[in-house]
Amino acid sequence: MTYVDGFVLAVPSDKKQDYIKHASDAADVFMEYGALSLVECWGDDVPEGQLTSFPMAVKCQPNETVCFSWVTWPSKSFRDEAMEKLMADPRLQPDVNPMPFDGNRMIFGSFNVVVER
Repeated sequence: MTYVDGFVLAVPSDKKQDYIKHASDAADVFMEYGALSLVECWGDDVPEGQLTSFPMAVKCQPNETVCFSWVTWPSKSFRDEAMEKLMADPRLQPDVNPMPFDGNRMIFGSFNVVVER
């Protein structure tokens, strides 16, 4: 089964094109290091919850949009090796590919796939 890294973040709505460029440039590098797929999603119908929600989780402000993304890998061990290389790659450094969002409010985690069709 594949291995997945998932991300939820809030991006200033007026920075949508900057985010798309940032994500596209990073996606090229991720794919180069062996990611099977990478999907970036711009929020469309992401309601505020009563107890929990995507907007609450990332402290989304009125001028921001929730984004959701994931990367699939062949396995955890493959991902771990690739991630070391990714973090050292100069194309992903903040001065080359700056994040157009507050990375401190980004939620991320890695998951073992248990059902895949």
